[in-house]
Amino acid sequence: MYNAIGMIELNSIARGIYAADLMIKTAAVEAICTTAVCPGKYIVLIQGNVSAVESSVNAGVEAAGEYLIDSFVIPNVHPGIFPAISSTTIPEERAALGIIESFSLASMIISADVALKAANIQGMELRLGSGLGGKAFFTFTGDVAAVDAAAEAGKNYIQKKGLLVDLEVIPSPAEKLWDALM
Repeated sequence: MYNAIGMIELNSIARGIYAADLMIKTAAVEAICTTAVCPGKYIVLIQGNVSAVESSVNAGVEAAGEYLIDSFVIPNVHPGIFPAISSTTIPEERAALGIIESFSLASMIISADVALKAANIQGMELRLGSGLGGKAFFTFTGDVAAVDAAAEAGKNYIQKKGLLVDLEVIPSPAEKLWDALM
């Protein structure tokens, strides 16, 4: 199991594909996602051991040049990030619902990791830019106190970067809402 993820976010699709190639060739990493997202951005999300991910992201940042929007490496990433990115998580129980929304895809992943580490919550979906006008959001569930604590922790990270769109906590969502979200 890999223990680190890294990402670069660019405002050029062509340069993004070029950077993705260099990142994959630079170190023993696995691509989670290399894709164009709204509005004409490109993301490269990788996983591997910490040193490989750091080397790969550094190569991507250098290749991105003036097209770089943001980048990160998260060592010891919370394991709940991976199923949330692929939207494969169905909550074990339906409790309170938290939603954090960001203008930055990279910042949203870090915020989700912070939220997952802050409280006993279950990540549901980490949507990155597709059909969202370049925004991202993270939905998660748990008891009300845990969702409040996780939401606050995730919000604090994004707010410091000035990239928070909104945050909502729904203590008792309607059953029909749960069905619509799944």
